[in-house]
Amino acid sequence: MMNPKLTPDRLRRRAVVYVRQSSPGQVLHHQESQRRQYGLLDRARELGFQDVFAIDDDLGRTASGLVERPGFQRLVGAVCTGEVGAVFCIEASRLARNGRDWHHLIDLCGMVGAALVDFDGVYDPNLVNDRLLLGMKGTMSEFELNLLRQRSREAILQKARRGELQFLLPVGFCWNASRKIEKDPDQRVQQAIQLVFGKLEELGSVRQTLLWFRQQNVSIPVLPRDPGGPPIIWKLPVYRQIWAILTNPVYAGAYAFGRREVRTSIVDGRARKSKGHLKPRSTWTVLIPNHHSGYVSWEQYECNQNLLAANSHMKSDGNAKAGRGGRALLSGILRCRRCGRMLHVSYTGKDHIAPRYDCNDAHLHHGEPRCLSFGGLWIDEAVASEVLRAIEGNAVEAAVVAAEQMEQQRQNLRKSLALELEQARYEARLAARRYEAVDPDQRLVAAELEARWNSALQKTRDLEDRLDGCDRGTNQAPAPNKELLLSLAQDLPAIWNLPSTDMRLKQRIVRILIEEIVADVEESSREIVLLLHWAGGRHSELRVKKRETGQHGKCTSLEAIEVVRHMAGRFPDELIAATLNRLGLRTGVGNAWNKLRVCSLRSYQQLPAFNPDQPQSTLTLEEVARRLQVSAVSIRRLIAEKKLPAIQVVACAPWEIPAEALTSESVRSAISKIKSRTTRPRTHIVDGQQTIFSEG
Repeated sequence: MMNPKLTPDRLRRRAVVYVRQSSPGQVLHHQESQRRQYGLLDRARELGFQDVFAIDDDLGRTASGLVERPGFQRLVGAVCTGEVGAVFCIEASRLARNGRDWHHLIDLCGMVGAALVDFDGVYDPNLVNDRLLLGMKGTMSEFELNLLRQRSREAILQKARRGELQFLLPVGFCWNASRKIEKDPDQRVQQAIQLVFGKLEELGSVRQTLLWFRQQNVSIPVLPRDPGGPPIIWKLPVYRQIWAILTNPVYAGAYAFGRREVRTSIVDGRARKSKGHLKPRSTWTVLIPNHHSGYVSWEQYECNQNLLAANSHMKSDGNAKAGRGGRALLSGILRCRRCGRMLHVSYTGKDHIAPRYDCNDAHLHHGEPRCLSFGGLWIDEAVASEVLRAIEGNAVEAAVVAAEQMEQQRQNLRKSLALELEQARYEARLAARRYEAVDPDQRLVAAELEARWNSALQKTRDLEDRLDGCDRGTNQAPAPNKELLLSLAQDLPAIWNLPSTDMRLKQRIVRILIEEIVADVEESSREIVLLLHWAGGRHSELRVKKRETGQHGKCTSLEAIEVVRHMAGRFPDELIAATLNRLGLRTGVGNAWNKLRVCSLRSYQQLPAFNPDQPQSTLTLEEVARRLQVSAVSIRRLIAEKKLPAIQVVACAPWEIPAEALTSESVRSAISKIKSRTTRPRTHIVDGQQTIFSEG
């Protein structure tokens, strides 16, 4: 029986069947719904439509209005042209799940005279009762969707709060039969994950950890994107994979749910959703520490997150930053005492290698005057000296720990290669069994399996060579023994100042011991004042003289200048040079002193020269020895016994002895005794035995 609402005019036009399912999972697994919707094509023909076609562009797309639906837009466009006589759908929720799209389609169908048809009946939008019924159906569909979503969300949250909600776990974990989280039983997977965390602790950054894995050609396990492939694939890591392992709390034994959120924005008048936005930890839906066995402790996880946050130099949050190399030892931990902002580092000099610390944020962003600025070479040296004094008592222990860490690193690398080799040997045996099981007459299959077997064998040989090379390298370069490390630890400053010592390592040591340094410049005293905030709450103040204009790192030390100042005019330049060398002082470029260098310094400082023709009121030790005709050792003994008065302007300088002291009675008596001594041994007979002794 023909429905009266399907007028001949409508039947002459086209019938459109709109087919939609909300997600790709429904498209793959809910085939009956697809069959019912495509069955509307036959129903349209039964009702008398000759021109029938389906719009199925929106299979796998939700109708919530938060994603683009090209099929629905195509349907609306076809209705607006007036060529559509009826729109077929299985139910109202297939067309739209929000009131805006649903009522907009009803209005359009009413204006062009198109009907809406489902399995329950035919509806004419121009009839009041049908329009009311269509509106109620759309409202009920929207209400049903929200009710189901709310019930599902509450059930999910309730299960997640108990830590029982199952979700896709990161690589290295799996759900057991009891629905508990446990580590992957594959020891190679466990060792690779442990190695990632160990390298972060050793190297201090995600990038350096990534570079180590790439340089050492060490693979990590990764979950495949293809659900039909193997459960785990091994590949060289990329930055995102290392970062995901280090920041996921599941590896610290915590159950975390709701770490990401869906954000909604208005684009062209319509709501659009974007997923995967990380939320602050305080807003996570569920966080249950100590939920299962992890690869690191929760405390270590917290330390790792603080380290990664400190490595984020691009974020201007006003906090101290972690060391990441460069020539400035204190970059990232210097704070201005005047405005509280962190100091920046710039590099000056001929080759742009001399660091300089500046506080210019206020000037750049607000036009305010610059706070302070000073060179970094002397500051870095002064702070390094303080750090070395702080750790010199623990240098021996640190050296022993360093040796143990070196050996542990070798063992970790070797274990990783050994596990990878074991896996490769298994794959080679499996390929051999598959090749042997194939029918020899199936040459195409046999040839492919033989090629796979050869590839597996070649991979096994390559890994065996790498493992053998690792063992040979360990034997050729064994770890330093404890005695050698103890001797090196005694000369920690020399090791610190070696050009080969990595600046990143120095920065990490400084940041372990010092939390922050507050800097200021006292213009009155021309001093840079540093307030060191040591780890543990102790504070100390360090004052460094600010360099004057023209001063540089190759200048002669003030100590050497003072020695020359005291000795100039009183001693020849060669004696001044000998004194400086005995004191261990060097020129600005590190050379030993000689007569010409002392003369150059004395001339630059405008100090007087020694005049040998000018009468001297004092004599040197050698001159006194020649005048009294005794050895220099005897004169030095008299000085030590306080029998002969003498002075030194500085330590290691020549002795100055007053000439009138040589005529004193005490000195004459001492010299007489020295000269009367007999140094030739004499032989005496005592009780029939010869004895050799010296008199005097």
